[in-house]
Amino acid sequence: MPMYVALITFTQKRMENIKDLPKGLAKARELAKEYGIEFKSVLYTMGQYDAVVAVEAPNDEAVAKHLLAFSSLGLIRTQTLKAFTPEEYVKIISEI
Repeated sequence: MPMYVALITFTQKRMENIKDLPKGLAKARELAKEYGIEFKSVLYTMGQYDAVVAVEAPNDEAVAKHLLAFSSLGLIRTQTLKAFTPEEYVKIISEI
């Protein structure tokens, strides 16, 4: 299944309710299941982004739907990257 990495920035609204972060993550995971998405890794970070999340999803549309639905709550902004495993990347390189 394709992998995606979301770089997440918390909004002021999230920061005002930062203690609810564990509930927010649980809600995000629950919503993801509705789109066939599985969280593989969640890391909270310092610097430009507040969190980095890696997921497996059936397709780009599922990821877009999930991120749009969750972002519409006004708690996060995201930048999403499609990711490849080393094996997938070797295959891509071998075909050029």
